[in-house]
Amino acid sequence: MDRLKIKKLISHSDFEKLLFIQKAVWKHKDIDLTPIHHLNISVKTGAILLGAFLDKKMVGFVYSFPAIFDEKIAQHSHQLAVLPQYQGQKIGKKLKLAQRNSAIKLGYNLITWTADPLVAKNANLNLHTLGAVAKTYLPNFYKAISALSLVPNIPIDRFLIEWQIKDNSEEKRKKKKFDHFDIDDLPKALQGKYRKNKYIPYFPVLSLSQKYILVEILKDVKTSSKEPDVILKWQRAIHRVMTHYFSIGYYAVDFIFHDFCYYVLEKRSKSISCKK
Repeated sequence: MDRLKIKKLISHSDFEKLLFIQKAVWKHKDIDLTPIHHLNISVKTGAILLGAFLDKKMVGFVYSFPAIFDEKIAQHSHQLAVLPQYQGQKIGKKLKLAQRNSAIKLGYNLITWTADPLVAKNANLNLHTLGAVAKTYLPNFYKAISALSLVPNIPIDRFLIEWQIKDNSEEKRKKKKFDHFDIDDLPKALQGKYRKNKYIPYFPVLSLSQKYILVEILKDVKTSSKEPDVILKWQRAIHRVMTHYFSIGYYAVDFIFHDFCYYVLEKRSKSISCKK
């Protein structure tokens, strides 16, 4: 990927390409696209909009704008997209790191974004690769916006991700506590089990108090897209577990992406961080 170039997007022709990428990645209808006129004024008033190019072809982008979260000034990262045929090549990671560098130059220490708690590959990028954390659960945050739903009629829950970018060097990210260890060593607030050939969550455990606990999710939720009942069971279980543990001071600080996938929760504070 030495040919990959990341640069600021400022022209109308660049903004037009973003419409195509949004449709290709998310299958959005026109009404759900971030429009050109919005992008045009955003980049002139503090937004960060970066494109990833291979041989002059734009293959992805990242977009954030100035925001305030928990009384702190931040960039809120609204969109990260890579064309399907170029996914799996760490382009998303490179876009996020370029976004981080741009935000630091502008004087920011925090980038936030929302993420679906059920999508394992995104959790791995957000928490493990980038070193961000989550302590806020937003149930059905996007309401009836069908373009953002995993399957029809499933609530659109989200984490609010927090990325402390000035205290997040590559060296620190490489020192993750949970890179190499036996998952049997830690207590589990949620695990799956097979029942009638379906992998569904077992009863949540809400009585744990250890410093570190694990919460399982499906490795590839898209493989269950034809079984909305399975997805709904996992979402309800994740909602219940995360809302409880976030409310008693746990943060999601890492992600284990192997044959079985787990959030790693760490007890950090007594603050209540769940939004209702």
